[in-house]
Amino acid sequence: MSWKEKFVLMRRLPLAALTVVAVVLPLWIFEWGPSDAALLDNNATNGLTQAALDLRASAPIDMLDLAPLPQPVVQNIKVRKGDTLMDIFVKAGLTRGNAIKAIQALSKIYNPKRLRPGQDIEFVFEPAALLEPDDADAAKGELKQITVHPDLFREYTVYQLDDDKFTAKYIKQAIETKLARASGKISSSLYLSAVNAGVPVLVLMELIRIYSWDVDFQRSIRAGDQFDVMYERKITEKGEFARYGNILYANLKLGKTDNPLYLFTGKKGFSDYFDPKGRSARKALMRTPINGARLSSGYGRRRHPVLGYNKMHRGVDFAAPRGTPIFAAGSGTVVYRARNGGYGNYVRIRHNSEYSTAYGHMKSFRRSVRRGSRVRQGQIIGYVGSTGRSTGPHLHYEILHRGRQTNPMRVKMPSGKHLKGKELARFMNVRAATEIKLADLPKSKKVAQRTKKLILAK
Repeated sequence: MSWKEKFVLMRRLPLAALTVVAVVLPLWIFEWGPSDAALLDNNATNGLTQAALDLRASAPIDMLDLAPLPQPVVQNIKVRKGDTLMDIFVKAGLTRGNAIKAIQALSKIYNPKRLRPGQDIEFVFEPAALLEPDDADAAKGELKQITVHPDLFREYTVYQLDDDKFTAKYIKQAIETKLARASGKISSSLYLSAVNAGVPVLVLMELIRIYSWDVDFQRSIRAGDQFDVMYERKITEKGEFARYGNILYANLKLGKTDNPLYLFTGKKGFSDYFDPKGRSARKALMRTPINGARLSSGYGRRRHPVLGYNKMHRGVDFAAPRGTPIFAAGSGTVVYRARNGGYGNYVRIRHNSEYSTAYGHMKSFRRSVRRGSRVRQGQIIGYVGSTGRSTGPHLHYEILHRGRQTNPMRVKMPSGKHLKGKELARFMNVRAATEIKLADLPKSKKVAQRTKKLILAK
């Protein structure tokens, strides 16, 4: 081989060597090093094993049999007659020192004197299992909060902080208004028929009140008459019934005559019921200044139950349980409040230059009602009794027109307010809106109360 050929070979050798290394080295690494799958399996196994070891070290329990976390201990105490906040807090397990601190915090937002029998107070304690074994509160747990529930609308909560200090917070429950409607035909009495149709008693009493100026419920109601009422129900955000609201619409169909009434609130915030033409249902005087009473004796000549001979009865008697409230039939001034012979305890009210009303046989007078004082229509002036010449508890009621006693069931009552101008236009808009709501609630013969099915507006 000549030296030229050797020179060429020497020049090509590094290139050949590099080619061999580039081809053989990856194969050698692949053959002798661990595979990617092996590395992955090994790392995953090591990771799981380490996690399991860490879990066993921190919580030596089986992952498949985890015990539920202990729940807070909740204790409810209902306020009884004579209870004080101190009595209730100590009974729940608070020390007197902490009870004093909790009451002081609560007193900033709630007056303890407003506590009433039947109210609920809720105590929440830290789960006992989360406390140290030698903790003094381990039996029940450490107090976390106290909540006073005066009603379904309000909550007053006291929180215990870590340093045995207390703070209080007031929470007002959100209330939603839903509409309900009930209607039916009167068979024996309005009361029984309405209750059987599902009308709540409180709503029924309000229905009777708003018609009491024009309707004699003892004589005007007949079998076959009809009633229809749409009213509000107040519901908490938790879905609990809170209370009944206003009657928005009512109709008593007596014979063939409809008597619809609509609730309307005027510019000054005063609410009242008006007929379709904007005339107020409220008259200057009420025919029946008492709720839930029975007409026991009408106006006219009768045999006197005490004297035993025929005598003119110049008023009407309403039999009612002793102590039943008596209302002022109209706004006016008290001109007589004292004992008055056979009338017993007697009140007379002058309403204007033409009309006065009188009330006899009262058990007692309302303390705020005195001679010369002003009273408003519907205000309680006294209570049913049997004083004077009487055989049982009842109210003797008279209406005097220009000083003469007249029949309260027949006298033409002085008219009430009549809407005009812009107020009448506003009322017509409210009336139209009410009738739209009424159309969305079909008539039902049975509207259940609270727990039963109820027709409600969405």
